Amino acid sequence: MPDNIRNQTLLITGANRGIGKEILDQVIRRDAKKVYAAVRDPRSVAPLIAQHGERVVAVRVDLNDPNSIIEAAGVAKDVDIVINSAGIMKMKSALEPDAIDALQAEMEINVYGLMRVAQAIAPVLKQNGGGVFVQLNSVASVKASANFATYCASKAASYSITQGLRDLLSRQGTRVISAHPGPTQTDMGASAGFGDFATPVSQVADAILDAIDGEAFHAWVGPLAQMVSRSYQAFVDNVIDGDMQAIRAQAFGIDEQQNVSN
Repeated sequence: MPDNIRNQTLLITGANRGIGKEILDQVIRRDAKKVYAAVRDPRSVAPLIAQHGERVVAVRVDLNDPNSIIEAAGVAKDVDIVINSAGIMKMKSALEPDAIDALQAEMEINVYGLMRVAQAIAPVLKQNGGGVFVQLNSVASVKASANFATYCASKAASYSITQGLRDLLSRQGTRVISAHPGPTQTDMGASAGFGDFATPVSQVADAILDAIDGEAFHAWVGPLAQMVSRSYQAFVDNVIDGDMQAIRAQAFGIDEQQNVSN
């Protein structure tokens, strides 16, 4: 097991359920120094504190409430790793009468919430030497499903924001990871009807934490996500991880050497 969490201080949004809770349990087992469980209702963290002791600290974070995020960043001044796990899924197709309302709600949490967390916590990570920022995206960010169209759209947007954060935060020494699980055995997964073919939440959390020890921007988790990644890898290599100056030069027929010299 990689030794990437030992003695680190983490902040995990959505830490009281699903993938976030499993990540919290695993980082404690990996000897994290402290974990800020960032949730809408801090009282819901009581069982985790009873189980793990004083290394778990409840902080109020509502991704709909910018002030709560700013206040949490003021409390978690010693954080080294941030894992933004909180999110919602409304399971609406684009043609349903309330699809726009569903998309607005998903954008508010899955996209604007990500931006609010990043804006508040980036200065803290910079002050502490850079650290790591992990965003829980989804395989749905690169492959939409008709029955979950609004959710997929919100995750595509959060993936786009994550790419921008990668470039921006690298300048302060913060590494950004975009995690893309496939169907997962969570309450959300069960409500979506993923069933037995979904990946156990323990495997998803384990893969996300192991990714912190690597160098890759993407963490593809589960059989479906890994299958998608194999087809997507060429785009990642050439565009996502590519040199945009070289890509522009190739696209517009510009001689790079001449362009530099001029």
